[in-house]
Amino acid sequence: MSHASANNSRTANAEEIARFSAMAEKWWDPNGAMKPLHKFNPIRLQLLRDNIAAHLGRDASQLDVLKDVEIIDIGCGAGLLSEPLARMGAKMTSIDAAENNIEVAKVHAAQSGLAIDYRNCTPEMLVDEGKQFDIVLNMEVIEHVDDPQFFMQACAALLKPGGLMFVATLNRTIKSLALAKFGAEYVLRWLPAGTHDWRKFVKPSEMSGFLRGAGLDLVDITGVAYNPITDKWSAAPRDLDINYMVIAQKPANA
Repeated sequence: MSHASANNSRTANAEEIARFSAMAEKWWDPNGAMKPLHKFNPIRLQLLRDNIAAHLGRDASQLDVLKDVEIIDIGCGAGLLSEPLARMGAKMTSIDAAENNIEVAKVHAAQSGLAIDYRNCTPEMLVDEGKQFDIVLNMEVIEHVDDPQFFMQACAALLKPGGLMFVATLNRTIKSLALAKFGAEYVLRWLPAGTHDWRKFVKPSEMSGFLRGAGLDLVDITGVAYNPITDKWSAAPRDLDINYMVIAQKPANA
């Protein structure tokens, strides 16, 4: 897929693509621009592994717990989630609208000896190909797209009947404006200024509407909170004020 084709789609925003492309080569530096994501990754991976294992009736402690599970990582960046999931045995297809991100991801996966199908495209392009997956990952992407409902419908179309979609995003609250936007970008300098547009943050009620509109059933929702004392992220089921993750399922008869 060409960069231009992804750039012209309804779910990709040209400014967002340009900004993340410029940051792509810094993705794998744990102390660089993506340091927050590197710190965020352990709890994201734990929640994904445990919930997918429970859904499939597998033992989450097994190293190859995701063996042969077909997963698509939408908005994969340079592969920070895709690579560890591939190591757990998953058959990964990982897509991003920013071509530079995909090129960096391909190089890093090759260096790591991992077979991941990286593509510079958007979800609707794979829908046109008739692709479907056991698990759809939609992690910190929806707050960057231009048409959230269309985006969610495209993502849902990639899900096999009975499959799970994981959606992680930021809640649009005064607390998230203070901490996730101004705090993270301008005070703590965790993220480059302008990384997020608070107006695009998604309230859980809005997320529920997007999911229903895409024909999915809400299974679970949990907050994810940062502890500045331990410098770690953890699941916080009742704290949805800033970061939260939703699990949705496509009906088996869909």
